[in-house]
Amino acid sequence: MGKFLKTGRVVLLLHGRFAGRKAVIVQNSDSGNKERQYGHALVAGVDKAPLKVRKGMSKKRMAFRSRVRPFIKVVNHNHVMPTRYNLDLPSDVKGKVSAAEESKKEASKKVIRQVFQSRYLAGKNKWFFQQLRF
Repeated sequence: MGKFLKTGRVVLLLHGRFAGRKAVIVQNSDSGNKERQYGHALVAGVDKAPLKVRKGMSKKRMAFRSRVRPFIKVVNHNHVMPTRYNLDLPSDVKGKVSAAEESKKEASKKVIRQVFQSRYLAGKNKWFFQQLRF
């Protein structure tokens, strides 16, 4: 079977705090490494989806409601369900995102937030920023 868990693949998380949320694979390790000896992936997803905005709202309120709150997490391959969708990430994001230390993780979240926010405001990949209903 071919390797289909590649960078940019949209997955659904199945276990843990973010179960049922959509995420995109940022980095993948099929064979594992010294500290995690199993196949795992660094994923970034939408923790809190943007809310609906209406015409009568002020600019400040619209900006507040259209914020995207991301999360970054290292997940075992057994705990993700891949979808047929891909999300093309900028090439600079792949090198800047890390979840090794808490300070790097916070900086990485800011980078991901900028990417997701610009995507959402541009109207690209609207399905990714909506809550999953099932």
